[in-house]
Amino acid sequence: MPNQVPGRAASVPKAGRNLPVAIGVGLALLAALAVGLLWAPWFFVLISAAALSLAVVEIHQALLRKDMHAQVRCIVAGTLISVLGAYAMFRWQLGLAPTTFAVICVGGTVLACLVARLLLQGPEGFIRDIAASALIIAYIPLMGIFIPLMMVESHGTRRIIVVVVCVVASDTGAYAVGSLLGRHKMAPRVSPSKTWEGFAGSIVTAAIIGAVAVVWCLGAPWWLGLILGLCIAPAATLGDLVESLIKRDVGIKDMSNFLPGHGGVMDRLDSMLAAVPVGWLVLHLSLGG
Repeated sequence: MPNQVPGRAASVPKAGRNLPVAIGVGLALLAALAVGLLWAPWFFVLISAAALSLAVVEIHQALLRKDMHAQVRCIVAGTLISVLGAYAMFRWQLGLAPTTFAVICVGGTVLACLVARLLLQGPEGFIRDIAASALIIAYIPLMGIFIPLMMVESHGTRRIIVVVVCVVASDTGAYAVGSLLGRHKMAPRVSPSKTWEGFAGSIVTAAIIGAVAVVWCLGAPWWLGLILGLCIAPAATLGDLVESLIKRDVGIKDMSNFLPGHGGVMDRLDSMLAAVPVGWLVLHLSLGG
């Protein structure tokens, strides 16, 4: 049995996580999100923009392990401008529809990356590096822009809450059912702990919680929440698997140490990034803007 450093066994579990720090960071994040969603929507958008920007940096650092050099400064700037600007367009009625502004920003970010790579470096590795930039743009700001787009619609913060609750229900259901009944591996080479039984649990839990959440938060029919949960659970699972696949490909456990005790920002955003566009679409088609 390996030797243990006295005094550390209680605070650092076998997985290497500092439990008190992880709990403290988790509670701080929860408090910040609660303040933003319940009382200060602009603060929630600001937190979202900051988190997405850190996620861009994390993916960039991961791709560097594959010698793929994205134009990270351009992408961070584009992410901040698109997320904050889309909300500002609605909040202060600046002339452009938030959706139009978001599309312009994402397209502009692609062009900025092309120009920056063209001017700053030679032809060697151009395709590889632009592919890295395109991957990050599609993965982070293009998916994340649906956060402010959902916020600017009627009862926007409540819609966000419903989607977040469905994602949490999906993760909880997958963990609970998978731990108790999981036998058949879903993707053993990507995420050995995920099972088809856990996936079924995530769908059922998200659908039930979604049905309750839309009635309580939005005053919408229960069946809409059922559909929402049925759509969000697979999206959240996909988001988790995609991030796991990236980490396995580059050979890392956590995306970064930006969040002590939790790993990287992407380790917390992975499910949400894929679920928010799906949640926006379902609610937009059903309830309008």
